[in-house]
Order: sequence, then structure tokens, then C-alpha cells
Amino acid sequence: MKPTVQIEYCPKCGWMLRAAYMAQELLSTFTDDVNGILLKPSEVNGRYSISIGDKLIFDRKREGRFPEIKELKQLVRDIVNPDKSLGHSDKK
Repeated sequence: MKPTVQIEYCPKCGWMLRAAYMAQELLSTFTDDVNGILLKPSEVNGRYSISIGDKLIFDRKREGRFPEIKELKQLVRDIVNPDKSLGHSDKK
């Protein structure tokens, strides 16, 4: 079964559009590799985290920043389809 990527964001912080943008980028890149992207409003203020299944792959508070889209695509690729080429977004 294909995994679902979850983006949990703080609606009070106004991060829904950022979450939607990242979901769009991930869906266009991983159309055949994921079941879908779940946007989940958080009940915890300031939260912005991204997980695949039970695995947390990025947490804004832990990292002290938001992920760059190139970085996020690499993190997701490494889990859902490690052999997939990301073209210009790939690691050097």
C-alpha cells in the first residue's frame, strides 16, 4: 500500500497556504508513489511537521526553520521511492 504524507500545520499562525503549496509540490512529484497528502490543522500552536506514516521526517521546532521544497522532496523520495530521480532537485 502506498504511504500517505501528512503535513500538520498551525492554522492560527497562518500556515495553511504554505502547507497547501508543499502538498501541491509533493503531489505533482510523487503522483504514482503516494496514496495522498493529508493537511491536518494542529491543535498545538506553532506546529509545522511532516510525516509519512508513523515516521516524522521534518519538524519546524526541531529544525528551527521550514523545509525548503527541494529538501522536502528529497526526504519524501528517500522513503517512498529511493530510486526515483528528482532531476535538478536531486542531491549532488
